[in-house]
Amino acid sequence: MATTTELKLALKETLESRGVLGQLKARIRAEVFNALDDQNEARPPLSHENLLVNELIREYLDFNKYRYTASVLTVGRRGAGEESGQPELPLDRQFLANELNVVEDASARSV
Repeated sequence: MATTTELKLALKETLESRGVLGQLKARIRAEVFNALDDQNEARPPLSHENLLVNELIREYLDFNKYRYTASVLTVGRRGAGEESGQPELPLDRQFLANELNVVEDASARSV
C-alpha cells in the first residue's frame, strides 16, 4: 500500500508531465498579483505599439516553450490579460509581419 507521501509525489509527477502543474502555478501567481494590485489605479490604454511589443514577447515565450510565463501575460481576472490588456488569442503572424514591415522567408517562418 502506498503512503501519503508516495501518493503526493505520484500526483505531482503526473500533473507536471501533463503540463497542468505549471499552468496552475501561473494562474495562482496571477491571482495573487491581482489580489495585491491596487484596483483603483487606472491602467493606461493599450497602444498599438505596446500591443505589438507584447505580442512579440508572447511569441518569443511560446517559441522557447515558456508557456507558464506566457500564460501570466494573458491571464487576468476575467480570463484575458487584464493587466496587460493583451488579447487571450495570439495575433496572426502575418499581421505582425506586415505591421512591423518584416519580410519572412521560408527559414524565418519556423522561428
